[in-house]
Amino acid sequence: MKNFSNWKMAVPVAAALVLASVSLAQTLPKGQAVMSSVDITATVVKIDQKTREVTLKTNDGDEYSFVAGDDVKNLAQLKAGDLVNATYTEALAFEVRKGGTAGSNATAAAAAAPAGSKPGGVAAAQTTVTVKITAIDTATSVVTFVGPKGNTKKLRVQDPSKLQGVKVGDTVDFTYVEAVGLKVTKATK
Repeated sequence: MKNFSNWKMAVPVAAALVLASVSLAQTLPKGQAVMSSVDITATVVKIDQKTREVTLKTNDGDEYSFVAGDDVKNLAQLKAGDLVNATYTEALAFEVRKGGTAGSNATAAAAAAPAGSKPGGVAAAQTTVTVKITAIDTATSVVTFVGPKGNTKKLRVQDPSKLQGVKVGDTVDFTYVEAVGLKVTKATK
């Protein structure tokens, strides 16, 4: 049995990621983005309303237990046999910009189901790290950059054509977005 103590964050994240990734893709004039998503359905096996511990069983027979945080307002609506449908999505994008400085920022958003309904919601988090290119080895397609904390890193670029027009001193924004959405439906008879 696997234990997920941070499930309360997982409850509100997928739909927000989908929205964030769509927004992200629309704001990238140059660069590239990749995204993946997985859907999971599990059945509520047991629930302890006093301790707020919930045990789910996936279609492949794996069981997962977690403690629902206080921000899960509709836990009393959850019953054994209910289906939990979750979508987890993550995306990574980069954009090369001329000039700039290294830095980082992070944002998060969440929304929950209305009071009295089955538990559910979405949550998303986005982190952008800007690095400054300090060297480019075109023979090996290796780029050296310095991060926001002054750390230096080398990265091999898989597609050397992505280095065309990129110069030392340019910055690269790496944006990572993840989200999960959760919906509980009544058990079928």
